Amino acid sequence: MKKIYIFLLMMSFGTLSVSAQNALVKKADKYYNRLQYVKAAETYEKAVSKGQADSYVYRKLADTYYHIFDSKNAEKYYAKIVDKTDNPEIFYRYAQMLKANGKYEESIPWMEKFARMKPADHRAIKFRENPKYLPKILERGKDKFVVNEMPNINTEYADFGAKPMGKKLYFVSARDAKKKYSWDEQPFLDIYEADYIDGIVSNIEKIPGEVNTKYHDGSFDFSPDGKTLYFTRNNFYEGQYKTDSTKVNRLKLFSADLINGKWVNVRELPFNNDNYSVAHPAVSPDGKRLYFSSDMPGTLGQSDIFYVDIKGKHKYGKPVNLGPNVNTEGRENFPFISKKGDLYFSSDGQLGLGGLDIFVCKNVDGKFARPRNLGVPLNSGRDDFAFYINDDTKNGFISSNRDAQRVGDDNIYIVQNVKPVCDVLIETQVLDAKTQKPLQGASVTLTDKEGNPIKTKLTDKEGKVDFLIECNKDVMVEARLDEYENNKKEVAATDDEQVDVTVALNPIEKIITPRELVLNPIYFDFDKWNIRRDAAFELDKVVEAMKKYPDLKIHIVSHTDIRGTKQYNQQLSEKRAKATMEYIVSKGIDASRLSAEGKGETEPAVQCNPCTEKQHQLNRRSEFLIVNEQEKSE
Repeated sequence: MKKIYIFLLMMSFGTLSVSAQNALVKKADKYYNRLQYVKAAETYEKAVSKGQADSYVYRKLADTYYHIFDSKNAEKYYAKIVDKTDNPEIFYRYAQMLKANGKYEESIPWMEKFARMKPADHRAIKFRENPKYLPKILERGKDKFVVNEMPNINTEYADFGAKPMGKKLYFVSARDAKKKYSWDEQPFLDIYEADYIDGIVSNIEKIPGEVNTKYHDGSFDFSPDGKTLYFTRNNFYEGQYKTDSTKVNRLKLFSADLINGKWVNVRELPFNNDNYSVAHPAVSPDGKRLYFSSDMPGTLGQSDIFYVDIKGKHKYGKPVNLGPNVNTEGRENFPFISKKGDLYFSSDGQLGLGGLDIFVCKNVDGKFARPRNLGVPLNSGRDDFAFYINDDTKNGFISSNRDAQRVGDDNIYIVQNVKPVCDVLIETQVLDAKTQKPLQGASVTLTDKEGNPIKTKLTDKEGKVDFLIECNKDVMVEARLDEYENNKKEVAATDDEQVDVTVALNPIEKIITPRELVLNPIYFDFDKWNIRRDAAFELDKVVEAMKKYPDLKIHIVSHTDIRGTKQYNQQLSEKRAKATMEYIVSKGIDASRLSAEGKGETEPAVQCNPCTEKQHQLNRRSEFLIVNEQEKSE
């Protein structure tokens, strides 16, 4: 997808230090700053051919091709600078372009480097939670979607955003090539309608009325009764073409009424602004909310999804950002709300295949669940966007530039034979193990079978939380609450619609055993001393006990298996003891209440030689001894 119009206006990131620029590079910069990316690329390339290029020119070329989604050239020029920069956004964009070109394994180290440099970035957090996500996405949608290019509608220019209404099909197209846009040398966009009967498109014409202008018009959506059209347009209204303080023309939302078969009474929506873009409308099935994309103040990234309440004819509430569950530091665009209330949208900030991918947030009791990439073939390494689905017929449309080199720019594809996305609602209740009363405020974490956290929620006054996950997926539910021992439950893979899980937490009672704390040992991976997630779960029990009993002191003893030399194993066990102690201290326990030692391989839990892998694992452990306890009256 090559048009700035589709994404919302965005400028290049960072401050660039410019070496001695010549006239050719300055000319290219002028095109770039005016968002005339095709001309900018041609001029920067001339500088390269004349031997006038340096890291500045390569970076500008990479960004230029990134903006018009020429992934091959963008990858080529990012590769020339990626080892010479410490800008994490360059690492992210390079990874995106590698994925877009099918180089999934090569993209992983750059995503890892990005995640290390920007640990608080939502894109980094999502990647660290699921670093091996790519194979899952590549397989996820194969048995759910059939995607084919739609006949009799696509041209050599951009065609996208198809939505049916009655016996008509509406879409956006640049097929009227009278005037070209300098961003990508493509014609301006208009909204079209066509007869659409039994899947056959005919009689394509621009929609009648006052909506289409000499600038960009579309994307769009309808009110549920089909009498109001919400649409995107360049900042052009009542004959005036306006720009922001940087001389950039932004995007705005407008509405129009259907009267006597024509779209008239065009009105600008009141939450528009000359200094930021508002675009890509989507109306909720009940007509009470209008969703859209914007880079307005309060945006988390380059563009976010917001909504306003529709309070009556031409009356709207204040914009509300959907927050970090949906939005990232990247681009979130093209929202669509299905009949069931599910939110579909496109993003290059969520975990995807390289360009814009289509995601769904299922509607669970009026709240949007965690975004899910809908996988291949719905998504590709290119830009996939403007999704529409009919929940009754299971048919719909997407737009994509996946075949851009073969046909032209964006094309419309029909989505057929959609099988339902299978979900399981895990309803969890946390109870006091003794009284069986619900526990409010308990922290409940859903993890995958490897122990990687998926989502954490706090229980309500009934001790309940719920999670929506994919069918046939093994997960674990972990619950924690101050002054209670942690507990967890396995949830086996299933395709049932709902699974009820009860997690009982035992109150931390007075410890009466003088030596051994009632706690399972924690275990380590071979030749490692880092604290695994399953170990952290057990260590939190120690922390809670020490918080409840301030006189309690713990001695940590760590061990290894018999592989390696005795000297090496002694050093490794000491590192494990230190790591165990540091974890407990990090949770607020004073280090003076802890002591630790390593005993190498000298005290195995299992006497064996040779040992099985399971026996080796049992020997790689830390254990806990109580060294001081003062009786306290209850």
